[in-house]
Amino acid sequence: MNFTNFTALWTPRMLSVLRIVVALLFFEHGTSKLLGYPPSPMPYHFAISPMGFSGVLEFIGGTLLALGLFSRFAAFILSGEMAVAYFMVHAPNGFFPLVNKGELAVLYCFVFLYFAFAGGGAWSLDRLFFQRQA
Repeated sequence: MNFTNFTALWTPRMLSVLRIVVALLFFEHGTSKLLGYPPSPMPYHFAISPMGFSGVLEFIGGTLLALGLFSRFAAFILSGEMAVAYFMVHAPNGFFPLVNKGELAVLYCFVFLYFAFAGGGAWSLDRLFFQRQA
């Protein structure tokens, strides 16, 4: 097996690994906001507040992405959430993401945008449930 065949075989699998890791990290933001665990400098919020609503999106969206269920739709919504978070919370504090502490929001935004186009990868419930048979 040459390198081209190896990468062709593993690219959809590594997409799934990336999706799962990113989704679990994002899910953690949601549990921190909604449940107060793991503890963070920000207090947890009720779902009726803007931070609580973002926690609900992060909790549900992180779960869906980790499972690879409705991956494209969930990723698109989460990408939009991170764009809104960046422009509402971080951008008013300065132009550069390094200065305004918005690097993570920008990174999540574009990773989720990539998932919205790439899908869930080889190891996803989307592929299991919705893949057309040849």
